[in-house]
Amino acid sequence: MESTVAQKLDALKKLQGIDSKLDDIKKVRGALPDEVADLEDEIAGYETRIQKFDDSVKAIKDEIEAAKQGMKESEKLIAKYGEQQMSVRNNREYDAITKEVELQQLDIQIHEKKIKEAEAKIEDKVKGIEETKAMHEDRVKDLESKRAELENIESETTEEVSKLEKDREKALKKIEDRLAASYERLRGNVRNGLAVVPVKRGACGGCFNTVPPQRQADIRDRKKLIVCEHCGRILTDVEDEIVEEKPKKKRTTRKTTAKKKAEK
Repeated sequence: MESTVAQKLDALKKLQGIDSKLDDIKKVRGALPDEVADLEDEIAGYETRIQKFDDSVKAIKDEIEAAKQGMKESEKLIAKYGEQQMSVRNNREYDAITKEVELQQLDIQIHEKKIKEAEAKIEDKVKGIEETKAMHEDRVKDLESKRAELENIESETTEEVSKLEKDREKALKKIEDRLAASYERLRGNVRNGLAVVPVKRGACGGCFNTVPPQRQADIRDRKKLIVCEHCGRILTDVEDEIVEEKPKKKRTTRKTTAKKKAEK
């Protein structure tokens, strides 16, 4: 059986009430979920940077080890050439061996220079690692604090949120898909999440623009869905302003004034 317009409006009003309560709970959480997510990303970035530093230091140490090994090989060759110089037969052989010794000595100097440069690089890398680790530790502390705060809020609201979400599912089932889609679109387009509002004091409860009297009459009849011509929100009811009657002042006449004077 198709719902009447009045029933649709009541269902939308109920759904809006549920969503507004869920929005209030989200406001209590504030920016904490986003802050936690940002801190997690930042910490992951620091961990990646530290890992890269460690890999870089390892590679430099491997270079140092290779240079030291090269120095040992050169020293062995120098010792070998020294022995050969003792048994040379002519000056040409002696000069050739001497040249080889000099080349090996030059290689040793090159390796020593590479080792010094590599050690300087490691020193810089270690400083970078220490700074990054310090920032990482600070962010981890911030994350723990934010998580604890968020978990505390969630523990207080989990039961309420669960109930509201179940109520929301029930409310949605009473609304046709096309109307529900329009409602969701409206909620996404307005800042305060209010897609369904009443008319208060002759104005839209969402954008506060005046609603003409004839449209107010149509809203009261509840025979068709009326939307605000300014913001597009669905208007469900007209809340009439209650005006308190002021006590009437007694009218003072000339006769009353004259009578009071005579009594005096």
